[in-house]
Amino acid sequence: MLFDYLRQDTPASGALPPHSGKTTSESITFLLSQVNGGDRDAFDQLVPLVYHELHRIADGYLRRESQSHTLQPTALVHEVYLRLADYGGNDYESRRHFYAIAAQVMRRILVDHARARCAAKRGAGVKVPMEREHDIARERDRIVISLHDALNALAMEDDVKARMVEMRFFGGMTAEEIAECVSTPVHIVRRELRSAQVWLRREIEA
Repeated sequence: MLFDYLRQDTPASGALPPHSGKTTSESITFLLSQVNGGDRDAFDQLVPLVYHELHRIADGYLRRESQSHTLQPTALVHEVYLRLADYGGNDYESRRHFYAIAAQVMRRILVDHARARCAAKRGAGVKVPMEREHDIARERDRIVISLHDALNALAMEDDVKARMVEMRFFGGMTAEEIAECVSTPVHIVRRELRSAQVWLRREIEA
């Protein structure tokens, strides 16, 4: 599932639309500059403008993973908002960069959720019935945690490549969007994602 998705070169279901309109795009850019300057009110004004796209990212990820996921897109977006509000220390270079940070935050939420589910099952001594939907949920949690750990290991060797995978898998961003965010030609982004796929497969399946 993970490696098939990284190989895809078509826009993901949760990918960002090219533009939300020139006026909206300019408003987002302006508000991000205000947020960078420490204006907390600007962040509150920013949320309605980016909410739809954040919801698209969350919905695309959750529908891609499993219809039985206990998280819902709206709940995930609200948690992303709360964490971004307290994130601090970031200068949002652009609209794309903001969504890259959101993908990073979404990754942490999903990993925390997967680990909590696993811990709850172990702590309660739950015996999971051998049914397909439970097998899928358990496998999904295992993949999310394994990918998170593997990405941390990859970041030690190549932080940019790890960020590309993060934006692709957790943020649903296309190669073109990632290229814009990291200021790298799109053909190099595609090459790096293929290289990361090989590295991650070896790391996860070792």
